[in-house]
Amino acid sequence: MKRSGGLVVCASALIVLFTAGAAFGGGESDVNKPVIPQLAATPTFSDSTVPANGDVNPYGVAFVPFGFIDNKVLQPGQILVSNFNNIQNIQGTGTTIVRVNNGAAPTVFFQGQQGLGLTTALAVLKNGVVLVGDLPSTDGSGTCNAISGPQQNVGQGGLLVINKNGKLVRTLASEKLLNGPWDMTVTDDGLFAQAFVANALSGTVTRLDLLVLPGFFGEGADVAVLKATQIASGYIHRCDPAAFVVGPTGVALDLDKDLLYVSSTGDNGIFAIPNASIRSSDAGMGDQVVSDVVHLHGPLGLILAPNGDLISTQGDAVNPDPTQQSEVVEFTNKGEFVSEFSVDPVAGSAFGLALNPVGNGFVFATVDDNLAVLDIWDVK
Repeated sequence: MKRSGGLVVCASALIVLFTAGAAFGGGESDVNKPVIPQLAATPTFSDSTVPANGDVNPYGVAFVPFGFIDNKVLQPGQILVSNFNNIQNIQGTGTTIVRVNNGAAPTVFFQGQQGLGLTTALAVLKNGVVLVGDLPSTDGSGTCNAISGPQQNVGQGGLLVINKNGKLVRTLASEKLLNGPWDMTVTDDGLFAQAFVANALSGTVTRLDLLVLPGFFGEGADVAVLKATQIASGYIHRCDPAAFVVGPTGVALDLDKDLLYVSSTGDNGIFAIPNASIRSSDAGMGDQVVSDVVHLHGPLGLILAPNGDLISTQGDAVNPDPTQQSEVVEFTNKGEFVSEFSVDPVAGSAFGLALNPVGNGFVFATVDDNLAVLDIWDVK
């Protein structure tokens, strides 16, 4: 394991990006429709995310992308899930990334060292790299003590770089720019990628411009950081007795408009950062685009639907709705409510989510971390 004490910044290079919308391969009949109204009342699959070591509290969800480098371990369309808690259900101590298997037991893709606390910041790059954030409980208590300090008992964490075979290559770390990586979204053209990372311990968002290095001897690729830039800040961040920490979480990029949407749990809103892929300055919190107190209940995970809608999971740590818990809510990108459903009647069950367009339909997946399952809808 190689740990970079500070982010290694290489000489600048041209960042060539692919539009996230280009992956949306659905026909026009589905592309312009909202997602949630197309979901059946019951998921196609509810797959366990609990590996043999007993890790629970699934957080991050990521599809293996189309064009992923040929590999016997991972194939395009498969889904990875990161676990935040260990078998004792202690927060900030989960160590596994699993591949769900359509009704069968999950397969362990990555087993890390004790006490990592793998977060929602999970992404798969086409050239054979998996990135995942960690936010550890340093004393193993699974609590963040706000009385002693805003980050008491919580480690800074970083981004783990894992090759296509599930082997840890290095950890990217930066006290300022990777301070509690809580969620992430990426753009990726194979050779170059950008990672937009929400930091729960500093209330900031960092953009990492990455060079994806080819692997040798079957070990898969690595990444080098070309540039690291703080592009947003000022979001509420604090300890929380139930949620471990509260801070900016979901990030979703509309590359056509170059807008990065940020869901801030403590601020109970979704914000937009302009010029996200090229900006060299901090935009603060950006412009608030969703401020719906009826349907926002501490927004967490966030994705951009093929039609441009925003889909956000709600953790109920802020502005809880006693009549409905753990909601997944869809809004237009103008902030208008579209539809919602409850993942689980228990508060705090919703977190990571992802969508993968396939043919004229899509696969939609969201965690139920109360039951430790991934709910999957295959919409054709």
